[in-house]
Amino acid sequence: MLDRVTGMRVFVRAASAGSLSAAARHLDMSPAMATKHVDALESRLGVKLFHRSTRRLTLTAAGADYLEACQRILPEIDEAEASVASQRVEAKGLLRMNVPLSFGTRYIAPLLPAFSRRHPEVSIELGFTDSQVDLIDGNWDLAVRIGRLDDSPLQARRLVADCPMLLCASPAYLAERGTPRRTSDLAEHNCMGYSLSSMGPREWAFGRAGEIRVPISGNLIANNGAALVAAAAGGMGLIYQPHFIVSASLARGALVTLPLDVEPMRLGGVYAVYPPDRRPPAKVRAMIEYLVEAFSGELPWDNPRG
Repeated sequence: MLDRVTGMRVFVRAASAGSLSAAARHLDMSPAMATKHVDALESRLGVKLFHRSTRRLTLTAAGADYLEACQRILPEIDEAEASVASQRVEAKGLLRMNVPLSFGTRYIAPLLPAFSRRHPEVSIELGFTDSQVDLIDGNWDLAVRIGRLDDSPLQARRLVADCPMLLCASPAYLAERGTPRRTSDLAEHNCMGYSLSSMGPREWAFGRAGEIRVPISGNLIANNGAALVAAAAGGMGLIYQPHFIVSASLARGALVTLPLDVEPMRLGGVYAVYPPDRRPPAKVRAMIEYLVEAFSGELPWDNPRG
């Protein structure tokens, strides 16, 4: 099917030049193709747009009306295309970004004022959820994800190389219940689970690659790491969470780490992921580059203020 907008451009140029061959030369197409475009327009509209002779084209009454409409519509199309295309070059427009709740609140939101000063024409809609969202269905431009990425068509840029897990409890809990030394000791403790874990809330994985699975039980399951940290700091039980979640509580002494007979799992990296696109909009590229820069030095959870 011939492109309708191209047909309108051929028609306008032919009306101006009085010749389909002149319109074809201007639009870099063959005279036969220009003729096909005008024929297709006339067939679609059900009217003749030109009186045709061997010397010159002249507009019919319907053609004159259609020319006026095309001269109004085509500049609007050009303006719309230019506006969208400029977003590939200039960072501007609404950026919808989805981030994990605790990580986003602590480590992404504080970065946004400086980003806004650098890119004042970008406005941000920030969505917080610890569940994995569908970027395409949810119309998200960008998401931050933590851990090992599943195979998918999404593009990804690594922000942080790896995030170790840490087993923690409050000093008060350990004074009352004792300190576990081995994974087998966990059966004697109140182990609070994370419901969105890929392993489920009733199992913890140890060993660098998570190859050692340990069943746990406890009286609290939550879908947010910060909630588990608060409960653990209050003496409720043990938690097994990423370093970036527990670092501030460790720094102020509300929690302590508990080394066992096997090393904790490495959760995986922190990634910016975005829909498949050979060249994403400038607003997306700008945010990704900014996050890469922000996390390239000392990580904020490596030296928390407590």
